[in-house]
Amino acid sequence: MRKCMVLCAGLCAVVLAFTSCKSKESAYKKAYEKAQAQREQQDTDAEAPVVTPLVEKPATQTTVVDNTDNVPVRSENVDLINGAGLKSFSVVVGSFSVRPNAEGLQTRLKAAGYDAQIAFNSARRMYRVVAATFDSKADAVNSREQFRAQYPDAWLLFKK
Repeated sequence: MRKCMVLCAGLCAVVLAFTSCKSKESAYKKAYEKAQAQREQQDTDAEAPVVTPLVEKPATQTTVVDNTDNVPVRSENVDLINGAGLKSFSVVVGSFSVRPNAEGLQTRLKAAGYDAQIAFNSARRMYRVVAATFDSKADAVNSREQFRAQYPDAWLLFKK
């Protein structure tokens, strides 16, 4: 009987211990309200960032800049070997160290309707095949862009 009483008393003590450790809902509510108050205080203390308003403007005008002044041009002393004559700016579509190779490309260009010419650079010992020649750089640049579709290495030559 004594064992039974001790067992019951121990059981009651355990039950009381577990129920007294239970947290109250009001304690959680107070902690939550305190955190909310701190957050609101921080929000009012912090300054709002300054943002410049975005003003949209319609695109009514487009300016196209002619960029022919930035196109690289090689300046060489050349002598005309075959053709009507070179002007200041020429479009070179091929350079060869062997004259018959240059003449072959000249023949193909003439068959395609171009006034192709051959110029020789004695300093470099190279034959330059000129597809077109112009007085102005802008015209030569436009022509070079057209030739680059078939001859991607086409470049501009300025005759000294």
